[in-house]
Amino acid sequence: MRGLFITFEGPDGAGKSTQVQKLSNYLTEEGIPFIHTREPGGTAISDQIRSLILNPVHKEMVDETEVLLYAASRSQHVKEKIVPALEQGYIVLCDRFVDASIAYQGVGLGLDVEKIKLINEFATGGLTPDRSYMIDLPVSVGRERMAARNQLDRIEQKGTAYHETVRGAFLELYEEQQERITLINGENNVEEIFRTIKKDFISLWDNYCKNN
Repeated sequence: MRGLFITFEGPDGAGKSTQVQKLSNYLTEEGIPFIHTREPGGTAISDQIRSLILNPVHKEMVDETEVLLYAASRSQHVKEKIVPALEQGYIVLCDRFVDASIAYQGVGLGLDVEKIKLINEFATGGLTPDRSYMIDLPVSVGRERMAARNQLDRIEQKGTAYHETVRGAFLELYEEQQERITLINGENNVEEIFRTIKKDFISLWDNYCKNN
């Protein structure tokens, strides 16, 4: 029995990591088997690639290299960690997945989105999330939140115009795939956001249990 694959997406500073942790806590309380992972990263090899991608020192990195490094990290992550967990019936909670590459590397960098999709289709073997929680937030608010961090990574350091483009790409993905993506207002308080996610998850889980 295949498990459920759930991803969290949205602009930087939207609070994804907080909500992944809150859903993780809920699943632990309910005794539902799951793993919690992130991208880029999630395995030893993928974490090594993450350090290359996000290190602010690597300002010379060309766009195509960025695309391929993300895909390489994702391929290892999917085959080593995500798919084996799903095959064991686990729920997989993942902080970012292919939607992020379409938004950040495809639309954000002005690259061919169809090529990005093809590269990631190859990297993931066609794996698609069962549900994606997209937490939306104005870029100005997200950047205010990120300003409190000690150090921004290479992607976070990109300009406001870039991040506005990325946000627009996420919203366009939602419009195209509303059957998979749940859009949530990231300006709501943390508990209100989680109530929305929890309500949707319970419905998703109930349907899953009835059909498996």
